[in-house]
Amino acid sequence: MHRPHASWLAWLRAVLAALLLAAAPLWAATPLTQADLKPLAEDDFDAKSAALTRITQAPPAQAEPILKALQDDALQYAPSVGMVRTDGDKTLDAITGQPVTVPADSLESLTLNNSLRAIVDSAASSLLLQSADIAVRTQAIATLLDQPESASRPAVEAARKAEADAGLRARLDVIWASTVLAEGTDAARGDRIEAIRILASDSNPQSRQKLAPLMEKDDAGKYREPDEGVRVAAQQAIDQLRSGERRAEVVGNLFAGLSLGSVLLLAALGLAITYGLIGVINMAHGEFLMIGAYATYVVQTLFRAYAPPEAFGWYLLAALPASFLAAGLVGFAIERIVLRHLYGRPLETLLATFGISLLLMQAVRTIFGAQNVEVANPAWMSGGFTAMAGLVIPYNRVVIILFALGVVAVAWAVLNRTRLGLFVRATTQNRTMAACVGVRTWKVDSYAFAFGAGIAGLGGCALSQIGNVGPDLGQAYIIDSFMVVVLGGVGQLAGTIVGAFGLGIINKFIEPFYGAVLAKIFVLVLIVLFIQKRPQGLFALKGRSAEA
Repeated sequence: MHRPHASWLAWLRAVLAALLLAAAPLWAATPLTQADLKPLAEDDFDAKSAALTRITQAPPAQAEPILKALQDDALQYAPSVGMVRTDGDKTLDAITGQPVTVPADSLESLTLNNSLRAIVDSAASSLLLQSADIAVRTQAIATLLDQPESASRPAVEAARKAEADAGLRARLDVIWASTVLAEGTDAARGDRIEAIRILASDSNPQSRQKLAPLMEKDDAGKYREPDEGVRVAAQQAIDQLRSGERRAEVVGNLFAGLSLGSVLLLAALGLAITYGLIGVINMAHGEFLMIGAYATYVVQTLFRAYAPPEAFGWYLLAALPASFLAAGLVGFAIERIVLRHLYGRPLETLLATFGISLLLMQAVRTIFGAQNVEVANPAWMSGGFTAMAGLVIPYNRVVIILFALGVVAVAWAVLNRTRLGLFVRATTQNRTMAACVGVRTWKVDSYAFAFGAGIAGLGGCALSQIGNVGPDLGQAYIIDSFMVVVLGGVGQLAGTIVGAFGLGIINKFIEPFYGAVLAKIFVLVLIVLFIQKRPQGLFALKGRSAEA
């Protein structure tokens, strides 16, 4: 088959676009005939292109089903009848749509290369741009956005004038701008500058790629674009797009930092309570995150097996108390069985909790297997929204940030508005004096440790929505959790909040330049230097024990 040169194909598309509008009234009075369609069954590329042009100029009632059949490979040629299209088990005349009887072995399939198929797709979508059904128009515009340069400019111009929906009209503007730039210097200067202005406001990253050729130079160092006014407009548009990309990058890094900070906050909040209360360096704290994540997985599995399908989207609400209780009960058992015998011996406590973390990980591997398990997002947490050009904010990250702040509010209320919280604060500030006034400090230790473990379990529930759930889940956050607690100040909720979000934001702003590993090293160095100057952290603990 003859394959035309790229410039010939571009010229052919331009001619097709011009004829589509100019000749439409003439062809509307002259319906298609089988003779018009017969070249599609031949091997001549030019004849096929002419036949496609003829189809696009036909009345929409005739053109639409034929173009749809071409897209679906349902248009075939029968020597005895002419062009036919198949619809299920029926064979219809391509022109009239009436059923015909044709021997199956006489049907000949059509052969269209990619260039011709692009013309078919563009023509089919162009015919639907002014459909009365907004869903049809939306789909047609979405199809043309995939290859806007091949769209019919006259059809797009007509659709722009008729479109009442502002969002769809903005997309049509982008398609029109792409068709104008695809014509090169053949397009009017004013149209090209207007097209550049439209693309400068487009959020699609490919817009800059369409403008870049206007600023290219040839081997002799001369601009390929001869019009200086067009070049100036293109450069201004490129600068505007770059500025928007930088703003989107800054806002994106800030949101990513808040997102990471919320995760660190959930991981470190319980540790801040237990470490501030009993001074235990709990290396098994990360495993409470893991327990909470696996509790979420178990609840999800139960919902899938026993709950109605429409209730699955709310399994996460049931997983929250389950993850809190699972991690809290394990934490209570660890404190009563092991840790209460090791208070005041930090080295032995560190080694014991490290051994406990290994036991918990192996227990999970035995029960659930060594491979990661899948925890799906509910439908209301899936997807995202466009915050600004080039920046999409995932719903699950937004929910987790809000959830982390909600957990902080609950923890603050428990510590400042309940009897248990009063005992915890008293024991943290001066254990001996609290015991002298009748506080059973051993019970406070157990309940506070279980509460801190339960908060970590809630963190694991949140982590299950943004990452993999596996036996090693907690190991990725234990060091960062300790850094947050040390930076913020031992036992201080306000310090934990500031430290978590601060470390998260610093990490995300450094990562693009030096990578994740070097960013963590840099943050660690900053914390070491900060602690040298302020050993008590951002917020110092108040009380006699702090002054001792």
